[in-house]
Amino acid sequence: MLERTPTTKAQALLDKFGKALETGDIDSAVNCFQADCYWRDLVTYTWNLKTMEGQDQVRDMLQATLANTKPTAWAVAKGEEATEDSGVITAWITFEASVARGFGLVRFKGDLIWTLLTTMAELKGHEEKAGFSRPLGAKHGHGKDRKTWREERDDE
Repeated sequence: MLERTPTTKAQALLDKFGKALETGDIDSAVNCFQADCYWRDLVTYTWNLKTMEGQDQVRDMLQATLANTKPTAWAVAKGEEATEDSGVITAWITFEASVARGFGLVRFKGDLIWTLLTTMAELKGHEEKAGFSRPLGAKHGHGKDRKTWREERDDE
């Protein structure tokens, strides 16, 4: 029998939770949480900074927001490994919503979510320019027909 690592355990639990959310099955999603759970959302679902305590508040929040957020692609973050300590599995995660991409942190006690942090990383269609798409910084020197910073921004 293959040994299950904390990362594979965490991904299996995220798959179960993600499937419940994608199908709109709020009861199954809430049943993925412990009775004494916490979900801290930073803008992704509630468009506010909000902490839900317990399954009832998680249910209320999902009933109010799930139809609009349409979460998908729950996964352990690339390049990260889940850890397990004293029966608690901790993993950095990524996910998508209808208008945003996010990341967060989840902690499982047993096979249930104990704490969940969801944060919005970027709005779809308004991604931060990074890497080669990032605009260059200051251009030093002078040139005969050089545009000012304002003229370059206006051209964009």
